[in-house]
Amino acid sequence: MPKMTDKQSMIANMAPVLQSGIFVFCSVINRDVAFEALSEARAMFVEDEGFSLILPRAEADRLGLSYDMRLRQITLMVFSALEGVGLTAAVAEALEKKGIPANIVAATLHDHVFVPSNRADEALQVLRDLQKAAQGAM
Repeated sequence: MPKMTDKQSMIANMAPVLQSGIFVFCSVINRDVAFEALSEARAMFVEDEGFSLILPRAEADRLGLSYDMRLRQITLMVFSALEGVGLTAAVAEALEKKGIPANIVAATLHDHVFVPSNRADEALQVLRDLQKAAQGAM
């Protein structure tokens, strides 16, 4: 499937899906612990201070890792190209207007939006409304 780069097309086709489970962001300094967690991680990023991991909450609890927020994952099912411009900004702006914090991770095929678990349904509706508005503008 060809990847989209046009902002309007990406938004109109983003098809947000709320994934099951609760996720947390953890910072880990110990390399062995980070690699033990890696098989369950949704993502890992190496920072100067250590490893940032996005983990299922149960895995973080099992490993005794600390975290601040419980999050839900919304996957934008559009095949957006890495060189596409505007999707992330549009999503962040729509959620910001409702005061919903969002951590957006761009992967090879899809973008993933992590929002507070207690606002996940509201965030999903905001993104669906954004998608409908973009479809109507095409």
